[in-house]
Amino acid sequence: MNAGNQLDEYQSTVRALSDRIVEAQSPLRVLDAVKWDDSIRKGFFAAAGRELPAVNRAWYERRPLAFDAGAKKEELQAIERDITRQLGQFNPVGQIMRRMCKEYRMVVRMLEARGTADFGLISQELYGAASDAFHAGDPTLADLGLMLSDYLNNIADRSDLKDEAKTLDARQAVEILQQQLDTVFGEGEGVIRVFESDGILADAAAGADYIKIRSDALFNQRDVRALAVHEGLVHVGTTLNGQNQPICTFLAKGPPSSTVTQEGLAILMEVIAFASYPTRLRKLTNRTRAIHMAEEGADFLDVFAFFREQGYDQDECYSNASRVFRGSTPDGMPFTKDLSYLKGFIMVYNYIQLAVRKGKLEQIPLLFCGKTTLEDMRTLRQLVDEGMVVPPKYLPQQFQDLNALSAWMCFSNFLNHLSLERIEADYANII
Repeated sequence: MNAGNQLDEYQSTVRALSDRIVEAQSPLRVLDAVKWDDSIRKGFFAAAGRELPAVNRAWYERRPLAFDAGAKKEELQAIERDITRQLGQFNPVGQIMRRMCKEYRMVVRMLEARGTADFGLISQELYGAASDAFHAGDPTLADLGLMLSDYLNNIADRSDLKDEAKTLDARQAVEILQQQLDTVFGEGEGVIRVFESDGILADAAAGADYIKIRSDALFNQRDVRALAVHEGLVHVGTTLNGQNQPICTFLAKGPPSSTVTQEGLAILMEVIAFASYPTRLRKLTNRTRAIHMAEEGADFLDVFAFFREQGYDQDECYSNASRVFRGSTPDGMPFTKDLSYLKGFIMVYNYIQLAVRKGKLEQIPLLFCGKTTLEDMRTLRQLVDEGMVVPPKYLPQQFQDLNALSAWMCFSNFLNHLSLERIEADYANII
């Protein structure tokens, strides 16, 4: 960047186009647009859980989107056209921004299609399907979910792995989480606010500079630690790093392709920070399995019964099953966003392994410079070198210490070449 932090003409052009994308996507609040209200839950239980929830195309039509879908698609198309006109067809940052415009237009199409078969099909285009393979001939996400479930079942009955009691209410969780995040992001600066909320489906949800805790949820210390890592260090941290970008402001906002990368990064952080645990992992595998069931034709009642078989109470079963069908109908195709966790974990882990193998360690921290997408990482490295993107201000300690991370990945690269089946046979007499 120029002396005195003044942008030159090219940088100003990119900044202006980037700001237009940020402004255009602001009303595209996917989760708000697809969620079911509490009347659906009450109706389901009033029917003793024997009838499908009363959600159809007409139900969504009575809940209009917070924007004009046609006008929004035209706005995004115009931005994409101006990107090409002003930056050229092959400009690297222009290619990223054009892809974002295309994705956001697809998001609009998906939300227009709420309650129809197209909703699920577009969701699969944006977030993937459980039947997707990572590489030709490799296991699918559905296979991964089943495999992890088998591993978890092998340790399920161990008394030394039982979860500690959830004795912390929302107020206590807010206080503890706020203290933990203040040590990372700065105390008294008000960088991240943690507060209670009534209007969320999950136990917690992150915004640009805040984390909401569901007011009726209960937690234990391990839960709070996982939230600090997942929601705080990754989701809020990458948002703040994106907001710190002087030119590529679009990095503060994430299209669906970045959701996969960000959720994968968050799960990886949980693992390497020793903040994850079997119950947490089972929740993610069950979501993957439930989405696969719906893709194969299971309806809401089938998925609800699946979660009952996994030992969840009725309210948890309803909450989990509604995550699968929100935006769709109770007998339609699933909303596949929850595949992002395991899919993203595998993709980010493989990326870091390859970065170590190829000696490109400097690219690893750039995962945190905003709402990044894996396919853009080489371009982002180029943009950092050009001064168009600044490195992340907030970076988890595990990613600051590339010595330790690269040592672990070097061993991991080698271990990947060993046959676990052969090892299991050789170790049969000692384990």
